[in-house]
This record gives sequence, C-alpha cells and structure tokens, in this order.
Amino acid sequence: MSSVSQKLHLTQTQNLVMTPQLQQAIRILQLSNVELNDYLDEEMTKNPLLERDERSPDADVPGDGDKPQDDGPQASPKDESISEQFDEAWTGNENDARSGAEDFSAGATQYGTGGGTSFDPLEGGFEERMSEAPTLREHLLEQLYWTTDEPRDRMIGALLIDRLDGQGYLREDPADLAMQLGCSSERVERLLAVMKGFDPTGIFARDLDECLALQLAEQNRLDAPMQALLDHLDLLAKHDLETLAVKCGVNATYLSDMIAEIRALNPRPAGNFEHFVVQTAIPDVLMRALPKTLGGGWRVELNTETLPKVLVNNTYYTEVAKSAGGDRAARQYLENNLQAANWLVRALDQRAQTITKVAGEIVEQQQGFFLYGVEYLKPLTLRDIAETVEMHESTVSRVTANKYIGTPRGIFELKYFFTTALAGADGQSHSAEAVRARVRAMIDAEAPDAVLSDDQIVEALKSAGIDIARRTVAKYREALGIPSSVQRRRQKKA
Repeated sequence: MSSVSQKLHLTQTQNLVMTPQLQQAIRILQLSNVELNDYLDEEMTKNPLLERDERSPDADVPGDGDKPQDDGPQASPKDESISEQFDEAWTGNENDARSGAEDFSAGATQYGTGGGTSFDPLEGGFEERMSEAPTLREHLLEQLYWTTDEPRDRMIGALLIDRLDGQGYLREDPADLAMQLGCSSERVERLLAVMKGFDPTGIFARDLDECLALQLAEQNRLDAPMQALLDHLDLLAKHDLETLAVKCGVNATYLSDMIAEIRALNPRPAGNFEHFVVQTAIPDVLMRALPKTLGGGWRVELNTETLPKVLVNNTYYTEVAKSAGGDRAARQYLENNLQAANWLVRALDQRAQTITKVAGEIVEQQQGFFLYGVEYLKPLTLRDIAETVEMHESTVSRVTANKYIGTPRGIFELKYFFTTALAGADGQSHSAEAVRARVRAMIDAEAPDAVLSDDQIVEALKSAGIDIARRTVAKYREALGIPSSVQRRRQKKA
C-alpha cells in the first residue's frame, strides 16, 4: 500500500512579467500620431491630473511686464528612461498613392490643418455662390424628387444613392437592400430601373458592362454585335481582336468602329462630380534637406502639427491633496493618478526619442533612394536598424508600424524602406523594390517592334549584375500590373 506524503521543494524560474505601465508604453510606441491623440483623450477623461499643452512651441518668452506662472501646469521630470523595457484595366497606378508633398522647406504647417479660420466674407457675390456645381448626391436627389412624390420611394431612392461607390456603381444586391428596409425586392428593383435612366447615363449600373450598355442603349447603338462585344470585354483588354471579331460576327473594319464607340463612353459616371478627397496618410515624421550653409544632409523631426503633448497639473494635485486632509482613500487615489500621469509623460518623451532615432537611421541607410530614386533603394531589415541604434528588433518593428514619413519624394510608410535582398553576381545585394523599378523602367522603354520577354529581362538584369530567376521577374511584373509580352505586343500594335 502506497503512502501519501507532503514534500516541500524550492525551485527557481524566470518569466517575463508585463506590468500595466509596460503594456501602456508598448501600446503608445506603436500608435501613430493620429491614433495617439484619441488614446490621450481617453486617458485624460480617466486621470484629472492630465491636461493638454495648448501652448504654441514658438510662443514668445514673457517680458519684464509679464507675471511669471511658476505654479501652473508643469511637465513631469524625465528622470528615468524606459527604453530598456520597450525592447521586449482603365486607369490605375499604385505608385500614385505614394505621391504627396514635394517640398518640406516651408515646414510642417501644411499638414494636419483643418478648415479656414478667417471670418472674412467669401469671395464673389451671392449669385456666384448660388451657381456652385451640385454634388452627385444633390444632382440625383433632385431627379428623384421630380420622378416620384411617394415618401417610401424617396426613402428607398435616397438609400440607393448613398450606396453608390466612387465610380457611380451600385455594387450591393438590391435584395439585400430590400431586406434592410423591410420592403419587397420587386419595389426596389422597379425603382432602381427608373433611376438607371437618371443623368449621368450609366449611373446605378452593377458593373462596367451594364454601365456601357446603358450609355449605348441611350444612343440606340446596343445591337447584337455590340452586346457581344460587351460580353467579351476581356478579349478587348487582351487586344485579341481576331477572336473578338469572330465572337461579334463582324469584320475587322467594323470591329474597329465599334471599339472606337466603346472608348468614347464614360466608364465612371460619377467622375465628373466633385468628391471629398480623403487624405489617407498623415506623416508622423518629417524630413527635409538642410542648406549647405548648415552642412547639408537631412533633418528628421516629428510632425509637431499632429504630435499631441500633455502636462501633469501639479498645482491641481497640491490643492486637492490639501483639501483631502486625512482621507487616506482620497490621497491614495491622487498618488496613483500622479504616478500614472508621470509615467505617461515619460513614455511619450521616450516614444518621441525612439521614433526620431529610428527614422533618422532609416534616412541615413537609404540616402541613395532620397538622392537618386527608387532604383537605388538598398536592401534593409529590421535587424540592421536595431543593431545600429542598439534596440531590440521588436522595438523597431513597433516604431515603424503605422508610421509615415514625409519626404521630398512623397509620403511613405516607414515599413516601405525594409525590402528583401537579391544576390548580385558581383557579390553585392540589391533591393527587391529597386529591381521591380528596373523591370518597370525596362518595359516602359521597350519599342513596339522589340517587346521584351521575361527571359530577355532576366538576361538584361544579369548583365547589370542582378542574379534573378525568370519566375521572380514574372511575379514582379504581375505585381506591377504589367501584362505579358504577348499582350503588350498586341497593345502596341493596336
């Protein structure tokens, strides 16, 4: 019979404990300036000792006649660092999204600004303001109100208008919209058929085929050959005109006239109306060239227009602490808030220093890109930056997440500058992004009678010292939206 006994063993283990303060510091580090503003708003609602610093960084120093504000809100002293704890087919060109500010010599005031603050009268008279072009929604609502006076139909029509995309297409299924409104799908379909006759022609179409069909029907040109052409737009995109002529049952001359009619149509009915332009990226870091009188080079600094600043209101803490008297719970509450506020201020200061340090090193490593273009982009990894700035790789990853830098070449995500390396025949490494740029440049420069195949591009790159496989070139070409050599040959002949 086995005996049951109790024994006491002493063991020693190591584990990582994430304190709430450390979790907060890590979270702050990976937030962008815009996200950080929202986060600080939440913190200030929880902590009465925190308040925003609304003072202008360029404010003048008080003169002799000004009364000093010694007892006002003061920033917490930065007496300890937390850097060690941080270490744990019609149009379309993707490069257009990277175009942005071209000159940062005027400073950061051109970013993050809102509407005008002037109360001066608007330019022009009342008549000029009344003649402003209506928006697409206003234009369509006016036609809807002229078409029907039934309140339910007007409500359904307004919903259909609001569901249009930027091109003027209604991508959603009318049956789903009918379910949302609690009405019959037949009623939505009947009203939608009427609204497809609104100006501009082609509005409310499901896709490109229907948009073009609506415009051709208005011109009384939607016959059987033209409908066949719309059913095989993929052949037109590939410039396979021989097959397309057979599908349409017409000769090459008539097909050429049909294609000319198609090209004269508007694939984006909403394109002629003004839309709100949404700025998708606001730079967190700004970079500008220094004049030669200051030694040249680059200056990297945080975008102060979007960088929030908070202060610890020590005056308020002192007053409340005095009024609390011997209330231990109240004093403990104040002490906890003061400690949290001081930690937050230090974390924000450390975040600013870390981002500036990492961004400055990225600029230093990618000098060739900023001076000469994307073909001179160097292969770079998070470890390369981490070793140089003496930080952990995870810290660099958090710093570069969701952060954008404004440069003389445009606005880029910091992650953009980290690219994989391709081995070169000369022993040097080449950035994958730079190789993609070379492929695009070679294809853009090819002659109509000398279209380059993928094998020829591989040979040209090898002659330039870049060792790359054919399948890699094909992958880069497809990622750039460039068709094959056969399709490009057809396009250039057409």
